Amino acid sequence: MKIDSHQHFWVHDKEKHAWIDDSMSQIRRDFLPADLKPIYETHNIDGCVAVQADQSLEETDFLINLAGANDFVKGVVGWVDLKSKKIAADLDRYSHHKILKGWRHIVQGEKDHNFLLRPDFLNGISLLKNYDYTYDILVFPHQLGAVLEFVKKFPNQKFVIDHMAKPYIKDGFFDGWAVLMKEIGKHENVFCKLSGMITEADYNTWSVEQLEPYINLVMQAFGTSRVMFGSDWPVCMVAGTYTQVLKIITDYISTYNAEEQIRIMGENAIEFYNLEM
Repeated sequence: MKIDSHQHFWVHDKEKHAWIDDSMSQIRRDFLPADLKPIYETHNIDGCVAVQADQSLEETDFLINLAGANDFVKGVVGWVDLKSKKIAADLDRYSHHKILKGWRHIVQGEKDHNFLLRPDFLNGISLLKNYDYTYDILVFPHQLGAVLEFVKKFPNQKFVIDHMAKPYIKDGFFDGWAVLMKEIGKHENVFCKLSGMITEADYNTWSVEQLEPYINLVMQAFGTSRVMFGSDWPVCMVAGTYTQVLKIITDYISTYNAEEQIRIMGENAIEFYNLEM
């Protein structure tokens, strides 16, 4: 089974999606399951995990409803205010939605570099295990120090780092990111998505050779049993095509044995998110 572990849907809204700036103008429109399904049929992708792009409960409900109407959407990563004093009630309210597999906060947008370590946020995270929820970590490299301290606090919580923690590929920065990713990778409850690379490089001049050191490091740090393919569609379209993004990974892992390839392209995501196939 081939699973795209990371993609988005939205009905474009200027305020809600203000992060889509002029350099990303080609994705200033609606992206819905009808747009993605033919791409998956072309590339023999069996299903996906739809990840939140807006921080609201309305976004979570929107994705749950889309998944209910489109069986190739196998899981949803939603948003809930994990800092809220009523987080326990909110989690309990959503617990009957079996398609909802976990949660994400756009930590990369927080000015506080130690946002992940604040007591109210830690309290919310501490409750996720009660519902077997996962948590997607979305950060920039300068926040990885906090990530390391964060994951140490919850050895039994399933975490996945989105987009390889968005390394500064365009600027060629590597070492600081690499040191911390290696340390984080020592924690076996932490996975990593092979996604979002071409949009961290120069949109127009990126090359596979430029990306390879970053992929090498992630594979060394997390191994074939804790990495998963993700397209980051439609965001990836600002720098390339779905075909290109998929080919980067399938070409890279072509020398791996069949079991390892199967894990990276689907089984790891199925196990991590407990997807029903």
